[in-house]
Amino acid sequence: MHRDMQTDKWIAVCDLAEIVPNTGVCALLNEVQVAVFHLDDNGTPRVFAIENYDPNSQAAVLSRGLVGSLGERIVVASPIYKQHFDLQTGECLEAPENSVGTYPARIAEGKVWVGV
Repeated sequence: MHRDMQTDKWIAVCDLAEIVPNTGVCALLNEVQVAVFHLDDNGTPRVFAIENYDPNSQAAVLSRGLVGSLGERIVVASPIYKQHFDLQTGECLEAPENSVGTYPARIAEGKVWVGV
């Protein structure tokens, strides 16, 4: 369920410095939990946002997962059953039918912004 959103509405989630590099946090945006990840790519910060709800475990836990890579893909491993979710597409690598939606994310003025 990849959501490729074009958006005119961006919400500031927090200062980039508030998210430890290579980890995630949960943000409540329009009553939906969104997992927001800050990656440090050799000194260049990048941010990603996906749905926080893990359909495999039926729990809102993806923001607490471990961030890493599988081949060329940047992923988060769910903290419960360890399925991997691609941070760019939301695809669940082990069970594509349980993929999650993605949100546009960017860094501007030292803050993390997510498009809704």
